[in-house]
Amino acid sequence: MHKELLFKYNTPGPRYTSYPTVPYWQENPPAQHQWLDLVQDTFTASQSSGEGISLYIHLPFCESLCTYCGCNTRITVNHAVEKKYIAALLAEWAMYLSAFGDNRPVIREIHLGGGTPTFFSPENLQTLILGLLEGSVVHEKAQFGFEAHPGNTTEAHLQVLFDLGFRRISIGVQDFNPVVLAIINRQQTYEQVKALTLRAREIGYTSVNYDIVYGLPHQKVCYMMETMQRVVRLKPDRIAFYSYAHVPWIKPGQRSFTEKDLPDPDKKMAIYETGRNVLEMSGYQDIGMDHFALATDELYKAQQENRLHRNFMGYTDTRTQLLIGLGASAISDSWQGYVQNEKKVEDYYARIQANELPVFRGHLLTKDDLILRKHILRLMTAFETSWKNPGEVCADVFRSVGRLSEMEFDELVEIVPSGVKITEKGKPFVRNICMAFDARLWESQPETQLFSQTV
Repeated sequence: MHKELLFKYNTPGPRYTSYPTVPYWQENPPAQHQWLDLVQDTFTASQSSGEGISLYIHLPFCESLCTYCGCNTRITVNHAVEKKYIAALLAEWAMYLSAFGDNRPVIREIHLGGGTPTFFSPENLQTLILGLLEGSVVHEKAQFGFEAHPGNTTEAHLQVLFDLGFRRISIGVQDFNPVVLAIINRQQTYEQVKALTLRAREIGYTSVNYDIVYGLPHQKVCYMMETMQRVVRLKPDRIAFYSYAHVPWIKPGQRSFTEKDLPDPDKKMAIYETGRNVLEMSGYQDIGMDHFALATDELYKAQQENRLHRNFMGYTDTRTQLLIGLGASAISDSWQGYVQNEKKVEDYYARIQANELPVFRGHLLTKDDLILRKHILRLMTAFETSWKNPGEVCADVFRSVGRLSEMEFDELVEIVPSGVKITEKGKPFVRNICMAFDARLWESQPETQLFSQTV
């Protein structure tokens, strides 16, 4: 790694799970009828092509707050909330089913995110999934996955979800060091992670992901070395290696520690380099921003076969144009537009009870938005893009190329006729390279920090 380049390009930037990114969406969301028209159009196309649709289910509840967390959560030990929330999810899904008409949706992908999906009992998760699949068709190549907390995911959770078709599990590890886990209030042990991993494989799960975070309070290079050595011994199929985003003005829970508790930029960079080096020496391949996978994993194979996709669920080997997000704060994507649901659980319930789709913001993509979205998506998934197709050119594409001159000098990209390729040296900087194509970001530079650092 080139430390001077890491420092040079370590600026706040989006993660590009969408374009335009959420802070640059239109001020007013599309009307409900406009959104449903877009959904119906994309749904019809997905049915005709056999592509199917994706479902993201946001389950926000956690029994305790992990203080580093930037997700939309609701902290409670009252498990009576489970059935009411599931009823609301199924009511929201029923509104979309009504928009689909007599056509039974083909479900290609389901992902349970949170919060803590395994806050819910196995029985209630079964009720939820069966309710979603009733009246639907499961695609022959469907991929179902869920996020699991090693502190509360039981064998019953694993077995019930496996019986329902789930084959992917993403385990929130973050770090194995007890000092780091204590300050971020993450109650789990290495033994729990190991036991959960082994049991998932014994049951038949074919893909295990670990989330690891660098830049956490009290984290040190030696801690990351030990954590990654333990990780590679357990050999998860894929790893998401994220930078901690310190945004206490957005997430007050992060005020339980201060900037003094965080590693300084030099130490954070060293922690990152240490983790990345261990992964690369252990056979993990860089498949995109923050993500590594073994060559045997479907995510790596999808990248090699140019079918890797990225959406609000992150990287996926399942490419669908219609993603329906259900639950508080969930985001939906019809390719031509986005909407996000109400963030507060009470507001979400109120909209559902009024028989309204619970969206509170969104964006209808312009022609130029769609063109730039394609280029950013290709850069994020294939490390290159081309505009040989006349329909994929607009003035902002050429402006974007002009912004890449310094990165070309630094050998991060190769600018070729009608295209850009990211070099091996440039892969860790894919986020910065995509920022060159972010016309809305360049048109309106934020006055306050909206995004996390790129490293």
